[in-house]
Amino acid sequence: MAMFFKRLAKSAPIAFGFQSNSKSRITFGALAAISGGISSYYYFSSQNLVYADQLNEDAAPKVALNPDKWIEFKLQDKVQASHNSQLFRFSFDPNVKLGLYVASCLITRAPKEQDAEGKTKYIIRPYTPISDPDAKGYFDLLIKVYPDGKMSQHFASLKPGDVVEVKGPIEKLRYSPNMKKHIGMIAGGTGITPMLQIINAILKNPDDNTQVSLLYANVSPDDILLKNKLDVLAATHPNLKIYYTVDNPTKDWRGGSGYISKDMVVKGLPSPSDDTIILVCGPPGLMKHISGDKAKDRSQGELSGILKELGYAEDMVYKF
Repeated sequence: MAMFFKRLAKSAPIAFGFQSNSKSRITFGALAAISGGISSYYYFSSQNLVYADQLNEDAAPKVALNPDKWIEFKLQDKVQASHNSQLFRFSFDPNVKLGLYVASCLITRAPKEQDAEGKTKYIIRPYTPISDPDAKGYFDLLIKVYPDGKMSQHFASLKPGDVVEVKGPIEKLRYSPNMKKHIGMIAGGTGITPMLQIINAILKNPDDNTQVSLLYANVSPDDILLKNKLDVLAATHPNLKIYYTVDNPTKDWRGGSGYISKDMVVKGLPSPSDDTIILVCGPPGLMKHISGDKAKDRSQGELSGILKELGYAEDMVYKF
């Protein structure tokens, strides 16, 4: 196990684009999720009816998540992913999967305070794991830690062995192989997480021929999360194209500058078509600029922004 941690620490800059320091130690372990199910059978013997239950591993695989119940997951370890983001690995039963769909997220909660009646009030936030949904025994969350972010500060305060309550999955866009010929993606900051979930699903499936084009916006080059991993994926998979843009470029920056523009969309993403879809995820400012935010009831809401101006219809755009 110790050797695994050492290998992961060495590979982190390539696989995840981590920025390690002497105080950051990766001790991620691979644990996992329950598979199996209960089937019942009954039989007759002479004059008596006998009932028995038999464990059937293949009948109905169990998973670690429960959409109706808060479940505690233990923090295995955490590492610094960028100057203001951290990667958290949580572990569970090594025999089962987490229970995510592509694409789906989970909901986390942390105690905040007690009300006048002494009942605990909670902070609740959704997050999209970036680990493989088929992985057993663990899941990874990439979280940007905001100075005034109550939940992100709670995560930052966690130590290995601490637990977080989780519920899910919450299904977003149900992806199926080759559902579209070309998928365009526009992400800002940690909005990359649902995009990566779909990208990984496409690239690991040799029968999925979907083309993927990603526009990824950040404040500065140092803010680009998982850039090394994304670059490796793009270099080894010709059906993945990525274009980065930053608000504050450095002198040696070779990507785009400024907000995502109409010109970037026209040149970098598929044109409006029944065979394409544009996925959008990012902070409120980006959502308003690109597609308009979701409705108050968290439905897709009306399409606006530069995607509407460029002729995309509402059924050609999905907002995470």
